[in-house]
Amino acid sequence: MTPVSVLLRPGLVVACALAVSGCISLLPKSKPAHLYRFGDTAQAQASAPAAGSVGVVRNAGAFQRESAGDRLLTITGGKAAYVAETRWVAPAAVLWDQALAAAFDADPGPVRLVSRGEPAAADYVLRVDVRNFETRYEAGPKAAPTVLVRARAVMIRAERREVSEQIFEARVPASGNRVAAIVRAYDKATADVLDQIVAWTNGQVQAGA
Repeated sequence: MTPVSVLLRPGLVVACALAVSGCISLLPKSKPAHLYRFGDTAQAQASAPAAGSVGVVRNAGAFQRESAGDRLLTITGGKAAYVAETRWVAPAAVLWDQALAAAFDADPGPVRLVSRGEPAAADYVLRVDVRNFETRYEAGPKAAPTVLVRARAVMIRAERREVSEQIFEARVPASGNRVAAIVRAYDKATADVLDQIVAWTNGQVQAGA
């Protein structure tokens, strides 16, 4: 597979006079994008709820704006760009939400993640903000990059209004400067951060019991 190239394409504006009945598109033909996903590592088989499980309401969290969509964000020497002709199958923020839910479903710990509006009792509220979700070319644009995933989790115990928070981070070097290798690094980094968040959330519940 060819090395990754990055490209930011400026928008093209095509104007048509209102009096003209038809309009010929001047947009250039583009190659179809290759679609990828992450979070498969967290898609393990759901485990049965643990005895005495504790409901935790998941509050909507923020996601890094530049990478929340379906494009793969890269950072090279302070400059941002996107991997050309490459997309996630859905916005990264959506795939992250799915992976987070799957990680809790697959864990045998006491926490049961509850969505807002779900008719279930919950003693805690969990919010997860994704601060960084990006590919970093720290050794130059042609070297194998490192995928950085960093998230902040905040947990509130509704009864006592106690607040705990923690930053979780994973840096996974890609095995090469190829899209497939970078996607695998995203998958590993996401799984690592989610494992940390699940373990920490279980620990908060057990400590507050």
